[in-house]
Amino acid sequence: MSTVAEKTSLEEVFHTDVLPALPHSAISLLQLSQREDVGPNDFARPIEADPGLMGQVLRFVNSSYFGFSREIMSVPQAITLVGSRAITNFALWNAVFSVIPNPTFGPFDLKSLWQDSLRRAIFARKAGRTLKLAEAEDLFAGALLQDMAVPLLLKELPEQYEPLVEKRAAEGLRLSGLEQEMFGWDHADAAALLAKRWNLPEEFVTLIAQHTQMDDLLGKGELSRGPACVALASLLPSCQDAQWHEQADFLAAFQRLIDSSDEVLQAILVEVDEQTAEFAPLLKLPVPERTLVDFMK
Repeated sequence: MSTVAEKTSLEEVFHTDVLPALPHSAISLLQLSQREDVGPNDFARPIEADPGLMGQVLRFVNSSYFGFSREIMSVPQAITLVGSRAITNFALWNAVFSVIPNPTFGPFDLKSLWQDSLRRAIFARKAGRTLKLAEAEDLFAGALLQDMAVPLLLKELPEQYEPLVEKRAAEGLRLSGLEQEMFGWDHADAAALLAKRWNLPEEFVTLIAQHTQMDDLLGKGELSRGPACVALASLLPSCQDAQWHEQADFLAAFQRLIDSSDEVLQAILVEVDEQTAEFAPLLKLPVPERTLVDFMK
C-alpha cells in the first residue's frame, strides 16, 4: 500500500464539512419510516410540503413501473396503493441525487453513474421478486445508493482517485479492487459510511456495504439472498462501457443465486430494460443507449 493511501482514512475524507445535508422532506420521511404508529396521511405531509417532490412521486406511481390502470391523483392514495416503503425509498434517492456533487473529470460522467444506479436498482428489485423476497423495495434503494460515494471521492481525493477511475475505464477492471489496493477500503465502505452519517436505516447501510462482496454473500446461503441481489446488480455493465467486462462473473453468480434458465434471465433483462426506459425520464435522465439485452448478444 502506498504512503499516500496509508494517510487516507474514510473518516478524514468524509469529515463533517464535506458531507452534504439531505433535504428536510427526506429526513422527515426517514424518521417516519422508523415508526409503527403512522399512516399514509403522515407520510403525505412532508411530500406535499415539497411541490417538486410531490410531482416526482405522482409521476413515479403513475409510471409503468407499477402499471396501474387508472391515474393516481393524490399522495395519500399513492402511499396506500404502493406502500410507504416504496415512496420513501424513491424520495430518498431523489434527495441524494440532488445533493451529490458533479466533479468534472475525464471519463467520469455523473448522469451515467445515475443511469447505472437506476438500472441496477430495477434489476435488484426484479431479482428479489423472482426469489419472492419480502424486502424487494429495500433492494431497489440499496442498489440505487451503492455508488453514491464515487463523486464525493473524486471531489475530495482527486490526485489519488482520478487514476483509479481512469484505469477502470481503460482496462475494464473492477473499481472496488483498485480501491482496496490503494486505500484498504472501497466505495462500498465509503457509501455505507455516508449512509450511517445520514442516519439511513441499518438495512440500507448493510446492503450498500456488502455490494462488492458477491462471493462471500453467495457462500452464506438463503439469509444473504437479498444483499446478493444488490451485489449481482453491481456486476451489470456501465452505460459507458463498450464491453460487459464482468459478464462471465454475472452469469455464474446469477445461476448460483436464482438457478434459472436462460429464458428466465432474458425475460428479466427485457423487463429491466423496459422499466429503465420508462423510469429514466421521470428523473430527468437519458435512457441508456445500449440495453442489457444488447450486451448479452
